[in-house]
Amino acid sequence: MIDHVSIAVSDLEAATRFYEIVLGALGMSKLEKRAATVGFGKTYPEFWINLRTGIAPLAPTSGAHVCFRARSTELVDAFHAAALAAGGESDGAPGLRPHDGEGGYYAAFIRDADGNRIEAVSFVGGK
Repeated sequence: MIDHVSIAVSDLEAATRFYEIVLGALGMSKLEKRAATVGFGKTYPEFWINLRTGIAPLAPTSGAHVCFRARSTELVDAFHAAALAAGGESDGAPGLRPHDGEGGYYAAFIRDADGNRIEAVSFVGGK
């Protein structure tokens, strides 16, 4: 099992503001802040953003991919809308993804300012 994940960001303050809005739509909040890292989660920091200075700018499609499970399709929609309102880019509007298998895979994808691809998914009909 995975305990937590982290991604690199080039501007910690801007990324913190972005993820407070985006992850807030999924019921997560900022739980810990250190000099060069911020942790988000529901009960403990499960998702970390880490300042990485001196790295070359990422191509728009070369960042990490992280997927969060949402309790409903409405929360997937809210996640996507929050990301766009906070300055993120859509990398796949909310909707069913039949090519990702059976089970009603309903997802939305966004990209942050550093090229990280963040997804929210819910399964229509349970799973």
